[in-house]
Amino acid sequence: MTDDPRLTRLAATLPSSVPFVGPEALQRLSGTTFAARLGANESGFGPSPFAIKVMQDAAAQAWMYADPESHDLRQALAAHHNIAAENIMIGEGIDTLLGLLVRLLIAQGDSVVTSAGAYPTFNYHVAGFGGTLHTVPYTGDHEDPSRLVAKARETDAKLIYIANPDNPMGTYHKGHVIERMVAEIPDDCLLILDEAYIELAPDAAVPALSPADPRVIRMRTFSKAYGMAGARVGYAVGAAPLIAAFNKVRNHFGMNRTSQLGALAALADIEHMNNVVSAAQKSRDQIAKIALDCRLTPIPSATNFVAVDCGHDAAFARKVVDELGKRGIFVRMPFVAPQNRCIRISCGPHSEMQLLAAALPNAIAAAHG
Repeated sequence: MTDDPRLTRLAATLPSSVPFVGPEALQRLSGTTFAARLGANESGFGPSPFAIKVMQDAAAQAWMYADPESHDLRQALAAHHNIAAENIMIGEGIDTLLGLLVRLLIAQGDSVVTSAGAYPTFNYHVAGFGGTLHTVPYTGDHEDPSRLVAKARETDAKLIYIANPDNPMGTYHKGHVIERMVAEIPDDCLLILDEAYIELAPDAAVPALSPADPRVIRMRTFSKAYGMAGARVGYAVGAAPLIAAFNKVRNHFGMNRTSQLGALAALADIEHMNNVVSAAQKSRDQIAKIALDCRLTPIPSATNFVAVDCGHDAAFARKVVDELGKRGIFVRMPFVAPQNRCIRISCGPHSEMQLLAAALPNAIAAAHG
């Protein structure tokens, strides 16, 4: 199939692909139904029961548009973080906010820096708006703040992306490392600090950063620890002028009314959040034990997944992923060497951990051939 000749010159150069193939598509392709959905870093522990009830009740209001300012949710988040609402922008997940930010700041040919193998959706947005992506390697399964800043200076970059904790490896830097990175940001450059997994990380991972600091914008989500990936609620925290600029390009009626109300209820349910954090820790321990029992090496994680070093190359890790899929276990793997020696397994309830424990030894044996 040839491209539509009406596409822009830039659009015509882009691949017809998305960063991730969803488990639904994989099931359609393979004819297999996944018994354990452990590949997308969703929360198998589910949302707050209060959030579920609120969203169920709100279904009858689906005829109304959502508040385009997300006023109540912004005010609640401002109180939760003890910051001003003017420092918060709500969006349809971090993915949408990343796309809007790139649209605001990146013109054709502008340089952007990230780690090779880091979150690919960010790269997708950079390519889509004509930016030039520069990458640096991980250092010891961690993104490397010093290398990222050095590459930004070298390329006169306008954006740097880092996730803390990291996806796909699950590792993290302590807050003071991120604070030092912000202090070293070149002039006219912005650090994107993706904190999608921060609620699951140790307190030491949280940097002490002012929301008014113009050198950094932080991204957070209700998709991970809050268990609302399908609701698509994310938010950015940053300096008020940059936050206000999102209003120039965002879809003002893009937020889902039911999701807004669900996020409000989830934010208030501290007990459920604490239970999820505890359950994720137990699940990480279970995944680590299952991996060790199979003579694989789990990488210590501060997220709701564990990267497991399969001890060989990417081709072997791909075989393990495929063999697990044949056995009804959906997992993913990193895209870039050397991280792609690993498979990435999301946390889940004990029943799914049991399925993983039963399937992984056979998948490894099959991968060895």
